[in-house]
Amino acid sequence: MTIIVFLALLGPHSATAVNHSLKCLATGSSQVLNFPEYVGAEMVDDVHIYHYDSNTTRVVPKQDWMNRITEDYPKYWESETEMLKFHQQFFKARIETLKLSFNHTGGVHILQVMHGCEWNDETGEIIGYERHGYDGEEFISLDLKTEKWITRKQQAVITKQKWDNNKVEITKIKKYLTQECPDYLKKFVNYGRSSLMRTDLPSVSLLQKTPSSPVRCFATGFYPDRAEIFWRKDGEEIHENMERGEILPNHDGSFQMNVDLNVLSVTPEDWRRYECVFQLSDVKDNIITKLDKTAIQTNWCKTGFPLGAVIGPAVVLLLLVVCIVGYFLWKKNKGKDGFQSANMQLQTLQDHPLKFQFLTCQEKRELE
Repeated sequence: MTIIVFLALLGPHSATAVNHSLKCLATGSSQVLNFPEYVGAEMVDDVHIYHYDSNTTRVVPKQDWMNRITEDYPKYWESETEMLKFHQQFFKARIETLKLSFNHTGGVHILQVMHGCEWNDETGEIIGYERHGYDGEEFISLDLKTEKWITRKQQAVITKQKWDNNKVEITKIKKYLTQECPDYLKKFVNYGRSSLMRTDLPSVSLLQKTPSSPVRCFATGFYPDRAEIFWRKDGEEIHENMERGEILPNHDGSFQMNVDLNVLSVTPEDWRRYECVFQLSDVKDNIITKLDKTAIQTNWCKTGFPLGAVIGPAVVLLLLVVCIVGYFLWKKNKGKDGFQSANMQLQTLQDHPLKFQFLTCQEKRELE
């Protein structure tokens, strides 16, 4: 009989991050019930550092170490609040302009803007970006090399011409993205170094809804999000009869991910040949979980009794969380350029307000 096997760490390992990022995220919405008209947030290395919305109209730090910002910038929170209040009004007016450009008279509409910078602490390379999306598709973005705005939308041509002629604003944006943003990023990384540079291993479980369902290898509680999870057979990674989910954030700042294996074609005697492998960046050892029927947590059993009566409410709650996440992934439907349609964006925003469907800088470079 196989058992779940964990390759324990031989000793503490320090995760040395090379690439750091500061993302400023903003979402404006029109005619969305029970959701703020404007939401602003900042992320350092994908960790949520502050939040603002039009309902509260104040900036709230999300990490204790971010309170150190007042050591260098005593009026930081006041100035951020005033800036975001201005952005809130700008977004409201901008959505109305976009609705006219697209001949939209009503309905749900969403405007997203993401700008920020990436910094390599070994090479010193800095990459800045600013991108705007409307109703799930990229509307316009800034090319810092040419100092021109780029668009594939006919409705954005007038905007592009107007913004291209505003050289003062382009210079201001470029200065922020290539100088001020990296300066802030370096300070933020220094404030949160002990948290941002930490390494947390996940708990890994095998889950299955019904005897005919795929077996899910579910890892949760890991940090950072530079991780891989996959199934392998006889020591070789497999790419068939499996489906890998994306990395999703937990409320405590850690992450979760999963990979499913279709076991309908796997004979009982071959189960022992399969194992789930979780790899965390900069950690030497992997977590290996053998495919073992006795280790699978499920909401069914041979006697027909509900799982809660057998293994208690804790696992039932875990399975409920997994089902919710699975439903969210099933609902997701990306549109062009990595954006989502307006309806899918609304579902995403309500479930995960900080989840933006923008291409990363690396993905953008690959397209170029």
